[in-house]
Amino acid sequence: MVRIGKEFVWEMSHRLPFHEGACKNIHGHTYKMLLELEGEVNHNRMLIDFYDIEKIVRPLLDKIDHSFLVDKSDKLMLDFLKQNDFKYFEIDNFSTAEDMSAYFIEILKSDFQKFDNIKKLKIRIYETSDAWAESEITL
Repeated sequence: MVRIGKEFVWEMSHRLPFHEGACKNIHGHTYKMLLELEGEVNHNRMLIDFYDIEKIVRPLLDKIDHSFLVDKSDKLMLDFLKQNDFKYFEIDNFSTAEDMSAYFIEILKSDFQKFDNIKKLKIRIYETSDAWAESEITL
């Protein structure tokens, strides 16, 4: 088994409406995603070409970069974002790093499942340089 990884960085804003502190307010982060794959190398002696990882992940990043990540039930924010024609991306849960890592795995897993030699996918989301959450699945 071999493990490889690729990092992605983007800018995004959000809020945590349930939070009792400052994170209840609209704010942004420079997010980083560390995507790791594990499995057996193929006939080219690679697990997967890094270019192929980029092709899979880039469409998601294009949707969320410089956008507002919003929970579908946060009607106050959705109305505001729509009325002002702001870029946003809806998710099914809160925009915590924990929810983001799980949600992004769900979005990306089907593309990585197409590679028979890839057995595991892990996504770690850094909200700040020293705070992260990760999700992992077996493909």
